[in-house]
Amino acid sequence: MIVIYPGSFDPVTYGHIDIIERCAKKFDKVIVSVLNNSSKKYMFTIEERMDLLKKVLAKYDNVEVDSFNGLLVDYAKKKNCSLIVRGLRAVSDFEYEMQMALVNKKLADDIETIYLVSQGRYSYLSSSIVKEVAMYGGNISCFVPKEVEKALKEKIKGERSKWKY
Repeated sequence: MIVIYPGSFDPVTYGHIDIIERCAKKFDKVIVSVLNNSSKKYMFTIEERMDLLKKVLAKYDNVEVDSFNGLLVDYAKKKNCSLIVRGLRAVSDFEYEMQMALVNKKLADDIETIYLVSQGRYSYLSSSIVKEVAMYGGNISCFVPKEVEKALKEKIKGERSKWKY
């Protein structure tokens, strides 16, 4: 069975990787699909996010990294996939995720959404928190792989050079 794990992954964290790894053990193929939402401001370009995902997921033979824009259900149909996986960190995530799943179900009745609850050690972790800690020079090595940490530091260094004092 094929599953899609969609997200912005700006940047990918150990929490994301945990969900992907668990899916890779349970399903034949996992499509990690990076959302390209032109109305949202990202730190990394879609190409950079995909490249980082490909680097940190290279050891998984049954994981594919892709991207999409538009409706997730249309993308899932294009990929011949009827199962979407979403991660839940806390109860606060559930309300939004349930709303999205119900909309997707209304748009495409044959596509299901399942949830994986994050492991406790990742329940507080988000890409936003990682970026904020990195912006202030905090140690993010426990939140993201080395490749991501390096890319974040380079990105922040490049952004700071544009600031006017």
